[in-house]
Amino acid sequence: MNSHFLSLCKRFLLFCFSCQLFVSTVNAQAVADSVAKAKRDRENAEKAKPTEIYSPVPPIVTPGKTDAEPPSDAIVLFDGRNLDLWRAEGPDSNRAAGWKVHDRIMTVDKKAKGIMTRQRFSDYQLHLEFRIPENITGSGQARGNSGVFLACISDSGSDVGYELQILDNYNNTTYVNGQVGSIYKQAIPLVNPSRKPGEWQVYEVVWTAPRFKADGSLDTPGRVTAFLNGVLVENDFIVKGITQYIGKPYYKNHGAAPIKLQAHGDPSEPISFRNIWLRPLAAAHPCCDW
Repeated sequence: MNSHFLSLCKRFLLFCFSCQLFVSTVNAQAVADSVAKAKRDRENAEKAKPTEIYSPVPPIVTPGKTDAEPPSDAIVLFDGRNLDLWRAEGPDSNRAAGWKVHDRIMTVDKKAKGIMTRQRFSDYQLHLEFRIPENITGSGQARGNSGVFLACISDSGSDVGYELQILDNYNNTTYVNGQVGSIYKQAIPLVNPSRKPGEWQVYEVVWTAPRFKADGSLDTPGRVTAFLNGVLVENDFIVKGITQYIGKPYYKNHGAAPIKLQAHGDPSEPISFRNIWLRPLAAAHPCCDW
């Protein structure tokens, strides 16, 4: 065995020892780092506890099979079978809603006037589908005009409340604070996502009712967020008061109120509705005091 071979063996052994020493050092550092990280995580977890809230636990709601179907906590106002949860507008609360139910939809009967829910609501999430007839005629405000009164605060039969406009604005122009998606005469919609006549359109609305003080003066105004055909058209709009055709809006003291669907007096062909449901909304749970 020559000296050169021995020298190579020594170098190889020295290399192996160096590698082992390096690996041991790396492993030791990794263990130390892991221990230090675990300690920091425990300390941070303790520091985070004052801002972690565990109650009240949100209730479980089973969603519909599609976004159009009502969730388990919804009140179904119209499912295509009857108008039992609706009545004719006006002072006679026993008068049945006079619109036509057919083919699992309801169609406005303008001679029978508007209809309103028998139940009264404050804050809610509303799903509503409507269709402008394919053979619609007219122009401007006289073309598929209707409205959703998010709170109808009069039993007189008049349009007293807060109106979210329904109108055919597919290639039909009018004043912009009166087109579909507007809070009538108050808020211009952010965009116009109208579908053409004959196609079903969808409103998704979140309504926060106004609150009034003991003396009847306004405490907090109403607010509306609305999506039309999945597109945001009103973003937490602060309502200025009850809808006015002439003059400026103003607030009038009221409590929970029915929802009204308008039978507009224009001569165009009547529109139809289907699949209307609502989720009453409780006040948000305040979770933080910072």
